[in-house]
Amino acid sequence: MASKLEKRSVLFIATDGVEQVELTEPWAALESAGATPTLAAPKPGKIQAMNHDEKGDTISVDRTLADVSAADFDALVLPGGVASSDRLRMDKRAVALVKEFLEADKPVAAICHAPWLLVEADAVRGRTLTSWPSLQTDIRNAGGTWVDKQVQVDQKLITSRKREDLPAFCGRIVADFAASIREDRIDTALEQSFPASDPPPGPISVGHVRGDSETRA
Repeated sequence: MASKLEKRSVLFIATDGVEQVELTEPWAALESAGATPTLAAPKPGKIQAMNHDEKGDTISVDRTLADVSAADFDALVLPGGVASSDRLRMDKRAVALVKEFLEADKPVAAICHAPWLLVEADAVRGRTLTSWPSLQTDIRNAGGTWVDKQVQVDQKLITSRKREDLPAFCGRIVADFAASIREDRIDTALEQSFPASDPPPGPISVGHVRGDSETRA
């Protein structure tokens, strides 16, 4: 049986100061579901992950932010971590990538402090989301509605508050990414089968054909 996310690609964006488990656990969950994750950072090499206030592992970067595009991936994950999220929200390319995914209507997931990037991308206006509690004023000031929930889903945007929410967060991103990507593939297949200039046959067109045949008879 094929995995839920087989042959699907997911981009992770992080930098020094990322909360380690908020990167590694969603990564492992998506990989187990068949997806191919890619880590992009502002610079090549490795990034320093954190376990709260202590240094964790150094994690290898696959691509730089300058070398990736939303068009190359099916979904986006933004791990948390105060330092990583704060640095990335000041990085124009990181913010632009978040906008690209949202404008392309591709699923985006963010946890803990990562919604800072959504605020910077002006992507929370009119949306309901959650985050680390200290971000709630930023979210409200940016036009969003903040809720205190393990996982909040607003269309294709998935958010969670903290590392303790990871089991719920990981389960939701696997399920919702799979459902969203499957819907997109169906829509694409329909567009390819029936381009805008050649709409699928409906009652009117069928009626016209039947009428012509009856006239000729």
